[in-house]
Amino acid sequence: MRCPYCGKDEDKVVDTRSMEDGRAIRRRRLCLHCSRRFITLEEIEDKTLYVVKSDSRREPYDRKKLTHSLQLACTKRPISVEQIEHLVDQIETDIRSLFVKEISSRDIGERVIASLRRLDEVAYVRFASVYRNFRDKEEFLKELNQLGQNKQPES
Repeated sequence: MRCPYCGKDEDKVVDTRSMEDGRAIRRRRLCLHCSRRFITLEEIEDKTLYVVKSDSRREPYDRKKLTHSLQLACTKRPISVEQIEHLVDQIETDIRSLFVKEISSRDIGERVIASLRRLDEVAYVRFASVYRNFRDKEEFLKELNQLGQNKQPES
């Protein structure tokens, strides 16, 4: 592996950790030339999963897009980056367990909404308002009322 600092390809692996439910390996490396540390990520190369958009366009699944939309929904909420990454990992694992080549963006969105509803109600409403494209305050209030009705009474 070539060092991103000095460009030499002499290094040793200092630490190895499994990520994404065993689908990736994170390696911390030490450059033997400049003594700086850097991290590499090794992933399984999957066949491309396509997302079918609402207008029937197909585009390759992009983990970064899903992560970014979750980060926006969770802005200024008590939700860590690790929780968001875990949520994305769970959704990806669920999708890959279906063994499909294509999945609708609607299916992904519903999985995200279900997960966010359990994690944080404010982030859920933020995501739902964009995902479900609320046209006016009545639709927004209807969603909030449903959230209140579905809330489990605390014992």
